[in-house]
Order: sequence, then structure tokens, then C-alpha cells
Amino acid sequence: MITVQNVSKVYSTRLNLLDGLRSRASETIAGFWALKGINLEVGTGEVFGLVGPNGSGKSTLLQIVAGLLQPSEGRVLFNGRVSALLELGAGFNPEFTGRENVILNSELSGFSKDSIDSKLHEIEEFAELGRFFDRPVKEYSTGMYVRLAFSSAIHGSPEILIVDEALAVGDARFANRCIQRLEELRSLKTTILFVSHDLGLMKRLCDQAALLWQGRIVATGSAVDVAKEYVSRVQGETPFAITTALDPSRQAGRSLLRSVALFDETGREATIVEAGKRMSIHAIVEVINFTDALQFGILLRNRQGIEVFGTNSRIEGVSIGPFPAPCSIQIRFEFCCDLVRGDYSVTVATQSLNGVRQHWLDDCLEFHVEDSLDYAGVARLSGKFTIGPL
Repeated sequence: MITVQNVSKVYSTRLNLLDGLRSRASETIAGFWALKGINLEVGTGEVFGLVGPNGSGKSTLLQIVAGLLQPSEGRVLFNGRVSALLELGAGFNPEFTGRENVILNSELSGFSKDSIDSKLHEIEEFAELGRFFDRPVKEYSTGMYVRLAFSSAIHGSPEILIVDEALAVGDARFANRCIQRLEELRSLKTTILFVSHDLGLMKRLCDQAALLWQGRIVATGSAVDVAKEYVSRVQGETPFAITTALDPSRQAGRSLLRSVALFDETGREATIVEAGKRMSIHAIVEVINFTDALQFGILLRNRQGIEVFGTNSRIEGVSIGPFPAPCSIQIRFEFCCDLVRGDYSVTVATQSLNGVRQHWLDDCLEFHVEDSLDYAGVARLSGKFTIGPL
């Protein structure tokens, strides 16, 4: 468990009050609050996500939780052995080899020689550094640092794991293996505090989340709800429930997504569709006052948050509008469900022709694809084998 109680962090700065004067008498001390009044509780075995724009205080908070920074106010309590993956390669001696760094860090963490020896091969195998595992880390690329740091952190049997944007660097194959390993740790009830700008990944991994904004927590809740609030704030939108209550006369050139539904090929609303069959997404859009024209877009993601397919009316060569007066319209997008068996989500959005987002509903629908065939991957391609003599 991790408990953050009223944590604040202030950095003092000197401001010169009189240009041209350098005496200390002309200076005053000002404080920059990187964090202010942070309260969080992450339960044992819970995966908790932190999101927010650059400079919002995410990394500062993780460093305080990991014990690398002292808070100006408040305190952090936790039970369990902590492993932190923050600044990649931090703590590595550049002159030591990868193997030597792993051994040294493990000894400093209190592991016995037998315990280190039993884990060393697993760390080496997971990192996939080949001969570079026995080369000085000063010769490593950034991606190699990532592999060594992550492998070392997750194989230390942590009870609490703190991860700061560790998967943002490195190839997709290794990132996917890291995600799988994090899911294994979650199944083992490891408490994980996780920072990422990848909202799809956060929604996949995290039970709960918090949004940091200018050093304060402005939203907590499910990962899906926090992701929606984050996108809304970044794009300068008013949340949907608030927008609908505003005076329509002040909403010129805007549209609202009132409802979204999915239908199978028989025309019935559905949450389960059959692979290879036709399906359609129906949206009711309210156009508020005059707007030149709209673009309507959809995005499908799989259970891992990976974007499977996306398109919009402009790409499809369809014009929507203009709309000189308030009205409601129905937009339908029909397509063949050429997806393998699995769970998927639908995101929809409206925007102006110049690309300015008007309304956005992230993962507003979920559906399951049934298939009698065990295809791998995501796309269900129509293929045919032919066999003949040379």
C-alpha cells in the first residue's frame, strides 16, 4: 500500500527587483510550488496511473514516493519492498558492465548472493543485450539502457513498483514484453504506481488513476474517466454534461454527440458481432447554431488499447453540412467486421473542417467479435492457399 498525505514540494527562486543592481538587498525569495496538497492512496495489489501534461508534477511526485526527493510538506507511507524505474540508467556506473551493475544494485538493495545468482540469468535473458551484457554501460544506446533498467527492476521481486514513462523508449517488441510482464506482476498482487502519456496503455493496465494539473490533483477515478477528463482539458473542451447545459447562443459553430450505438447486419443493436459480417455505428449529432460543415471520425481499439482502424468523413469523401440552423442529424458508418475474435472499443468525434475538435467520446462503446476460427493478430484477412507442383 502507498499513502500520500498532503504532500507539497516548493522550489525557491531569487527574483531581482531592480534591473542593473546585483546586491542581495535587491533580491527576494519566491517559491514555485511543483506540487501542492497531494493526497493519494494506492491499495495493495492495485495498479494506479498518473497522467498529466509535461510540467504538471508527475515525475516530482514519483521521486518523492520513491524516496529520492524530500517533500516540503506532508509525508509518504508504504509497506513493502520498493523498486523504482524512474530516470533510466540512474544508479548505473557507466564504467561497469551491465552484469556488474545488476549485481551491485541488487547487493545495495539487500539481496543475498544466492538470490542474485538465481535471478541473474532471467535478467540477462529478458534484457536481450547479448554480448553487451558484459560490456560497459557507457557503450549502451538509450534502448539498451531501457532493457537493462526495466529487466533489473521487475526481476527484483518488488512488492511496490514505481514506473515513470519507461516504455516510451525502445522498440515495440520489447515494450509489448514489458507490458505482459507488468500484467503478470499485477496478477501477483504487486502494487504499481504508473506514469504514462499513452492513455490506451493506462486504461489497459490501471485500475484507478489521477490527473495532475499544475501541481494539483484535479480528478481521480477509473482510468477511463480520468483519461476522458485529461483529453477534455488538453483540448480546451468543456465536459459533455456541462456543455449540454450551456446557453446555445454561446455555442456557435459547435456540435454535440448525443448518442452512439452499434448495430449488427440484421439492424439490431448489438454488443456481440460475428467476424466477417456487416456492422454499423450510428451517431446522433446535435448541431448548435451555424457551422460550415463537420467531420465525423471513428477509431477502433483492441483490448490492449492498440488502435486497430480509424477513419473520418473527409477520408471517405463524404460531406456533412453546412448547417445554417440548429438541428439534429444521424450519421451512420457501415463496414465489414474483418477482425479476429476478441474485445474492441469504439471512439467517435466531431470536428471542424480545419481540424478543431468539437466533441469527443473516448471508448464510448465496447463490443465482442465472435469467430469459429483461431486466427492470430487483429485483422481477419481473406486469404487462400494454392498448392501445386513446381
